[in-house]
Amino acid sequence: EQQQLQRLSGKTVQFITSVCLLNTQTDRQQQRTVTVEVEFRRLDAAAINRYLEAERPYECAGSFRAEGRGITLVRRISGDDDTALLGLPLIALSEMLRKENYNLP
Repeated sequence: EQQQLQRLSGKTVQFITSVCLLNTQTDRQQQRTVTVEVEFRRLDAAAINRYLEAERPYECAGSFRAEGRGITLVRRISGDDDTALLGLPLIALSEMLRKENYNLP
């Protein structure tokens, strides 16, 4: 994790998440891939260690937990669906469900 975050330091990386929705009544399938760019600030070893001790993000992609203290490692996040960083791209899924006439608020 330490090495992984050190490699991300000062760089802009892409996190890519895909979702597939199958309407079993119509057999219609939709697929979406969502890309979110994350620009990491320059991180020194002490900052990385503090983050790892506090958050323990060992099961997260890039050892980066955006919904927690990992946000302090970032300068900028850019994308159409930032919820993809948390796992499931909820904005994309909502659009797909509406296309299947599923009533959402």
